[in-house]
Amino acid sequence: RQVSAVPGVQSAAPFVYSQVMLRSASGIAGAVVRGIDPRADGSPIKGYDREALIQKIRPQMISGSEEALAPGIVLGKELAQSIGVAVGDSIYLISPKGMVSPIGHLPTMKRFEVTGVFESGFYEYDASLAFIHLETAQRLMKIEDSVSGIGVRVGDIYQADAISDAIVAELGFPFWTMDWMQMNRNFFSALKLEKKAMFVILTLIIIVAAFNIASTLIMMVMGKTQDIAILKAMGATDRSIWKIFVFKGTVIGLIGTVTGVALGILGCVLLKYYKFIELPGDVYYFTSLPVQLEFADVFVIVLAAMVICFVATLYPAYKASRLNPVEALRYG
Repeated sequence: RQVSAVPGVQSAAPFVYSQVMLRSASGIAGAVVRGIDPRADGSPIKGYDREALIQKIRPQMISGSEEALAPGIVLGKELAQSIGVAVGDSIYLISPKGMVSPIGHLPTMKRFEVTGVFESGFYEYDASLAFIHLETAQRLMKIEDSVSGIGVRVGDIYQADAISDAIVAELGFPFWTMDWMQMNRNFFSALKLEKKAMFVILTLIIIVAAFNIASTLIMMVMGKTQDIAILKAMGATDRSIWKIFVFKGTVIGLIGTVTGVALGILGCVLLKYYKFIELPGDVYYFTSLPVQLEFADVFVIVLAAMVICFVATLYPAYKASRLNPVEALRYG
């Protein structure tokens, strides 16, 4: 109740969390079992507890029934396939929370019926996560009425850190919290580094394009030598000649930049709604390429492209403005 009363918290539900082994007639695999109350508002089986990280992903029951969770176990799709079971099959859950006997430590083993299979699209969860009823998990882990923690769903995922601090302030010591950003710190650090690398690569591509603009203008100066000489003979100043070629190069850069940005935004919008680029879930974190337009990034890219293109026009424009009309007409 205290956690649910914190501003920004939509729902909260207790859970029990433990590493176990799952054994079936055709295979065995390590798994993470999570004991939940499927009737609670914060139950992850109805709204995935990684919603803060992947807003568009929610587990969908592809077979079985989530209401049947109490007497059985719900497995991730990849986990169910790895041990060769389907809805209605029986498996054994082996927990390290056992008892000490004269022959040593004996793990706890309990038989479960597979009552459901879920698919989140997040391979690590689909390949390792299993849900059982909260009370069953408490008995299995021999923790009576205790729980491992309280799962919290917030209204604004970007306020999760502030809400986390508010929960700690409300509950006090010895309680502690971990939000989705802290849980995935390494992942986001990798994304940040990748974004910087992509910016460097994009900058290099723009620089190459700028060299193309410069070479085009230089060839134009060489081809228009007599025309430039005639303009100067008619009274055109060095500055006016310089402006002509700077304007020409800037227009070329502007047309290329606007066309590229328009095609890029169109591609992002189509990809966001139609998801025509699919990714293998066992390799990447997503089954489709996620897209989010950041107009601040678009503005920086456009500005950088235009600045580089402008700089690329300076040398050809300078050479054109310094052209000697007498020599140009004599040897042209």
